[in-house]
Amino acid sequence: MNEQSIRQRAQRFLAALRHCQVLGMSVEGASEQGLTLRLPYAPHIVGNPDTGVIHGGAITTLMDTTCGISTVCVLPEFEICPTLDLRIDYMHPAEPGRDVFGFAECYRVTPNVIFTRGYAYQDDPQQPIAHVVGTFMRMGRIASGREPRSDAHQGGAA
Repeated sequence: MNEQSIRQRAQRFLAALRHCQVLGMSVEGASEQGLTLRLPYAPHIVGNPDTGVIHGGAITTLMDTTCGISTVCVLPEFEICPTLDLRIDYMHPAEPGRDVFGFAECYRVTPNVIFTRGYAYQDDPQQPIAHVVGTFMRMGRIASGREPRSDAHQGGAA
């Protein structure tokens, strides 16, 4: 699979997730090596109005979504893969007024589970806001064999 087709699959998947549309997330990059999503800074995701720091829940959503969609980087066909487990270690708060990026890769694929890892950052991936590991259950292709439509309702991030 080439980078363009992986990116298109990731964009279609992201477009099907209404909560990600509300948050304004976008695909920054996608390849066999992993996926990068952008969470734009916005007033409605601020957790502390006094400091302007983004709420941790928005970062969690970014990373769950990034890990979940990174499955399209390694699977030959779209599969339903809901989150089994997600662990996030926050290193420091995001700086107010700046976008946050999430990167995730699939480091092991079994017949039943996909193992992912990644990190959230702002300018420098070497200075992460958070590290994440996640596992996703492989439930197989959707009944029609097609990827989700952008107007379809999808539960969860994967």
